[in-house]
Amino acid sequence: METAITEGIEITVDTNFRSDFSSIPENVYFFNYRITIQNHNNFDVQLLKRDWYIFDSLNDTSFVSGEGVVGEQPLLKPSQNFTYTSGCELQSEIGYMKGFYTFKNLNNGEFFQVFIPKFKLIYPPKLN
Repeated sequence: METAITEGIEITVDTNFRSDFSSIPENVYFFNYRITIQNHNNFDVQLLKRDWYIFDSLNDTSFVSGEGVVGEQPLLKPSQNFTYTSGCELQSEIGYMKGFYTFKNLNNGEFFQVFIPKFKLIYPPKLN
């Protein structure tokens, strides 16, 4: 599990290899990642955008950008959290993801970035 706090927003990431969505002979390695976002500020915030860097050890790093997460742009009041699960497919046994979210401070209208800690995506037998 990886955790980071930026601008009063805590991001926690937990990953899981999915053998049921993977095909090792075809070099398909699928991972789920579960992210919890918690607002430690004394004002409401809204997650507007995500930007991901995805490293696959056998391919070029890819960049993914888009609105919200899993089709939502959650609003978080002080002390509230939001959890979602998504996935990533790699073509190699080893990779990682990192990135940032763009939030809006709903008190003053300012935008700010929150870093997503780098988390590893490793096929479990590679750890032996």
